[in-house]
Amino acid sequence: MKDTVYMHRCLELAERGRGRVGVNPLVGSVLVRGGSIVAEDWHRGFGLAHAERALLESFPGSIEPDDVLYVNLEPCCHRGKTLPCTGFLIERGVRHVVYGMVDPNPHVAGKGITQLKSAGVEARGPILPELVLRLNRGFVSLHTRGRPWVTLKMACTRAGAVSNPDGSRLKITSQEQDAWAHEFLRGMHDAIMIGVGTVLSDDPQLTRRIVNKKVDQNSSQPLRIVLDPNFRIPETARLVTELAAGTIVVMSIGTSEKRQRHVMVNPSNCDNSLCFSEVPMHVPVQALAKQQRLEERGVKVFACPLRDNHFDLDALWEILTTPLGDFHGITSVLVEGGVQTWQSFREAGVLDEEVVLVGE
Repeated sequence: MKDTVYMHRCLELAERGRGRVGVNPLVGSVLVRGGSIVAEDWHRGFGLAHAERALLESFPGSIEPDDVLYVNLEPCCHRGKTLPCTGFLIERGVRHVVYGMVDPNPHVAGKGITQLKSAGVEARGPILPELVLRLNRGFVSLHTRGRPWVTLKMACTRAGAVSNPDGSRLKITSQEQDAWAHEFLRGMHDAIMIGVGTVLSDDPQLTRRIVNKKVDQNSSQPLRIVLDPNFRIPETARLVTELAAGTIVVMSIGTSEKRQRHVMVNPSNCDNSLCFSEVPMHVPVQALAKQQRLEERGVKVFACPLRDNHFDLDALWEILTTPLGDFHGITSVLVEGGVQTWQSFREAGVLDEEVVLVGE
């Protein structure tokens, strides 16, 4: 019973990293001594120390033989952005580790547990694996399917209408539904995605607006992604003016051939080798000038190839899950529409969850 209590605390701590860890997992850790938590920490940001290392680095005392370290994800045993955690745990004298689930990253995938056991460390788990998996479903999806976790959210009347007969915006959801969608649904995803048609018709903000005072007011905002193959987004739209920082516009590179998966319109200032492409850059001068103006405001503009007049989703996922500069990638996305965007994701079979809010 106490194992589950401490693992729940790990999950609460891990959630604090949402929106800050990029393609890394959400991880929390607690150190228990004599039935009480004596230290705790979490993975605070992309490239920063993992939860268990952060905890031990800040813990002032020595580790006692009966101390138990809880962590919701198997400690890593490979060197990535940070040093491996298993060796550090062993060096600090940790003798008991309880984990929530095995790391799906093939560089780890049970090897961390094996390394701990080989050093004489008791490693027990999994504990609350369903809840642990749910928290990091995007990270798991990235390492098992090569793409983020995709949730489609739509609102419709009981009659099935999603807009007015003339196509204009129709207010459908109640205040309570809106509060839930902002506080919970948007808050549980790294990014919100829409098509440019929604920008043209609604000029949305796509922010997480908090009403419930119990929700952490310091929680991060999801990124905002606009699928805009013809680069039609108005330069006066709120997403690229007052909300420019944190907005990503994905445009077409002007070819339907899939010859390179990760392309930026302007590779001259790119520090990632994936940016350099064999695909011809059929981009009008006006578009390049517009891109430069948007990027000067803080908007990120990525270019993605088309397939059958739609964005090549394999290429799109590689773009959105490849860290580049201060963009650390995403592992989950909430697709909010509009209708053409919903339809394209459904037809492609790229859908993990669907949330339908029904109004009057």
